[in-house]
Amino acid sequence: MRERTRLDNAISHYRALETELADSVELIELGEAEGDDDVVADAESSILELAEKADRLRLESLLSGEADANDSFLEVHAGAGGTESQDWADMLMRMYTRWAEAHGYDVEWIEESPGEEAGIKSATIRVTGSNAFGWLKTESGVHRLVRISPFDSSSRRHTSFASVGAYPVIDKEISVEVEDKDLRIDTYRASGAGGQHVNRTDSAVRITHLPTGIVVQCQNDRSQHKNRAAAMKMLKARLYELELRRREEERQAVHDAKSEIGWGHQIRSYVLQPYQMVKDLRTGVETSNTSAVLDGDLNEFMAAALAAKLGETTPAGEDRT
Repeated sequence: MRERTRLDNAISHYRALETELADSVELIELGEAEGDDDVVADAESSILELAEKADRLRLESLLSGEADANDSFLEVHAGAGGTESQDWADMLMRMYTRWAEAHGYDVEWIEESPGEEAGIKSATIRVTGSNAFGWLKTESGVHRLVRISPFDSSSRRHTSFASVGAYPVIDKEISVEVEDKDLRIDTYRASGAGGQHVNRTDSAVRITHLPTGIVVQCQNDRSQHKNRAAAMKMLKARLYELELRRREEERQAVHDAKSEIGWGHQIRSYVLQPYQMVKDLRTGVETSNTSAVLDGDLNEFMAAALAAKLGETTPAGEDRT
């Protein structure tokens, strides 16, 4: 029923565009016949607006992957570099939470491991809303920051790295089998700052999937049972995403366009000094408005990455979402 509703909405939007286009063309013909330039101008303006709507619908139609419509887990991990990279990881998590809130998504904090002096070593959130995974999957990879470090008394320029991973929240009807013998389950005391994100209790749970080496952890609840259930859900999401990626890599291997996610495979650079620029290394999309990007304005980057992934193109500079 959810799939049917999604398809019905998509079709109704296209039919509405067709009707509005036909009406606008008819108005132009009437305006020209009667010599009414104002009517012609208004109709032409409406057609330009319809073109933008059609372009947005075309891009949304690309969100047709097996799990694109699902909610998403989003993980951020600081790279090597201590405090500087941990602060960068914190900046990235803030960027994604702001993007999610700006698009009407709900954000739930699952896990947060604070840095020694500032920032975070890692954090996981759940982003809930239609097509959350479809958009966020374009952000998986390594993000590079260049700036004058606020933690360096000599005000030297530093380069920091952090990795981002997006994984679909698995629907109940999707079955992912995990055998107990393949798991190592550890409990520990939560190390976060408390408050709305983390409860400082002995109930935090870490699950390691031995065959793949995938590690997930949850410390969001005072109940160890609930944290374990949440961690298992994240593990199944990771395993499911791993299988989806394996299938995609097999399909794209023939075209030598395999998408690799991991250290050493940067997808985007953020330069704050000596000049300001954010550039996506996959698509070439760039902007000098770094503050807007770090405040969550990621639409242009996500749209271009999604289109490129599926063999489409989007003109640089256009906000397609």
